[in-house]
Amino acid sequence: MLLSGLSRLEYRGYDSAGIALYSRPFTVVKAVGKLKELKKKVAASGECELPCTMGIGHTRWATHGKADEKNAHPHLSMHKEVVLVHNGIIENFADLKNFLQEKGYSFYSDTDTEVAVNLIEYFYLKEKSVLKALLAVQKELKGSYAFAIMFKDDANTLYAMRKDSPLVVGKGENGFYPASDVSAFLDYTKEFYKLENKEIISLTENEIHIYNKNGEEVKRSSTVAELDSSMIHKGEYLHFMEKEIFEQPQAVQDTLLYACDKENNEFSYEAFSMSEKDFRDITRVRVIACGSAYHAGYVLKSVCESLARVPVQVELASEFRYNHPILEDGEIVIGISQSGETADTLAAIKEAKKLGAKTLSIVNVNGSAIAGESDFVFYTQAGPEIAVATTKAYSCQLVAGYIFSLLLAKAKGKIGDEEARSLKEELFNLPGKIQQCLSLDSETLPMAKKLKDDKNIFFLGRGLDWAVSMEGALKLKEISYIHCESYSSGELKHGTISLIEKDSPVIALISQEELAAKSISNIHEVKSRGAECFAFTMEDISVEEDDFAQILSVPKTQPLFAGSLLVVPLQFLSYQVSLLKGLDPDKPRNLAKSVTVE
Repeated sequence: MLLSGLSRLEYRGYDSAGIALYSRPFTVVKAVGKLKELKKKVAASGECELPCTMGIGHTRWATHGKADEKNAHPHLSMHKEVVLVHNGIIENFADLKNFLQEKGYSFYSDTDTEVAVNLIEYFYLKEKSVLKALLAVQKELKGSYAFAIMFKDDANTLYAMRKDSPLVVGKGENGFYPASDVSAFLDYTKEFYKLENKEIISLTENEIHIYNKNGEEVKRSSTVAELDSSMIHKGEYLHFMEKEIFEQPQAVQDTLLYACDKENNEFSYEAFSMSEKDFRDITRVRVIACGSAYHAGYVLKSVCESLARVPVQVELASEFRYNHPILEDGEIVIGISQSGETADTLAAIKEAKKLGAKTLSIVNVNGSAIAGESDFVFYTQAGPEIAVATTKAYSCQLVAGYIFSLLLAKAKGKIGDEEARSLKEELFNLPGKIQQCLSLDSETLPMAKKLKDDKNIFFLGRGLDWAVSMEGALKLKEISYIHCESYSSGELKHGTISLIEKDSPVIALISQEELAAKSISNIHEVKSRGAECFAFTMEDISVEEDDFAQILSVPKTQPLFAGSLLVVPLQFLSYQVSLLKGLDPDKPRNLAKSVTVE
């Protein structure tokens, strides 16, 4: 059961993995590498065959200390009274470690987690009460954590607590399942409890008790997950990434329908938990995000400024707080995150609120931390996304940005009813056109074969194409390990062209009619210096076949929405290059799906 749950959560980290079983003393098995290495060790361990009714497990993404067995979770306290697993990062672990060393504690690992488990043991031995000990620890820890904890003296109770890291508890017929994500226990139950920040829980076979930060018990109703266990299985597909690419038409359709008022089938301000006045009061937009969500923000900027004529600034969430941001009256800050748990984006949303700005989150997980922290929220309908390299969640973020921009343009009176209807109609045509793009799977394979052995690949685009090319470059670099960079082709002569030499691969995105001639002129410049060029275009845009080693065209759409179609063959390209190189596209090295630490 533990190994099954961990297999559902391996996307969160796979540097190492381990389990601890309550067997008095604890049985702990750990292994470096992916979960399959732990499975081998468990299978070979006679200790794991003992009858057991309670255990914890973890897949690690290294933050403190390298990925080796001593740093793998679970971690035991020095006197072996306590064992725990931890998702998050303890920021003041060095000070706490010094404190514990003064109390006679020694350490076998380099992790902040071992400090946490020893601090719990210290207070437990001092207070002689688990709840008092956990409340005391909560006051001492700075940073983020979700802990699952077992105590040697309590054979029947599992404890858990959280602060700024996700934690839910599945309720089964014969037990409870605390986890970072509901996907861990969907094979056993769909009923679960959401935990609020700084809550502590105790679980027995039949009872759950929830305590707030003051130690007072609180009552909580369970909820039922809308997800189905089939959503977290690969089914007929070789990898989750492939499955999720093919799920994009449905995910985009579901997100469009979610945004519509059920009575008149029009896009609704309420889908963003906002009113028309809230939109009308917006004078500026600031998008804060990381990775692919950051790239989705640049597409939102292009669409919003074009339709609504409202200025949009896009910032990396990790830089926002440290740039001493100046927010104006009427400015709304939009945080975009698939998981809704991205630590930098969460911190940036909190900072924006502290500075007095209204905040909107675009997230894919109901009840996530960023959603809870924001004034307004829009939930994309991508469903579970397991592959580390995002595909369908990014596509749903694009659609959320389109709808936001359209509603803002309507509220501001920048577009009339007829234009709004036309744009909406074209948005609802996108799922069918994305479905058409899925047939480009085989057409990207020849390009992938040509690119798989390259060391450097350049992506070029103008305007919105540049925004999409950033996502194409990231997708290819993160799962193929080829150095890829995206450049605005208008900047070629300001330095980038010096990198072009014979046979340098250049991938050009050309979907914007008004910029097509300029983009093709830029291609001529790199081609004349020996580059081998490839093109992703939109139908009806004329390009010369002689300029390119290969041309792929997507169906015609409103140019502002072209990114939703161009990104599909770019996803296929990165997926196929990864396979041709013998890599695992679902689990790229050094990366994890949910980046819940800075």
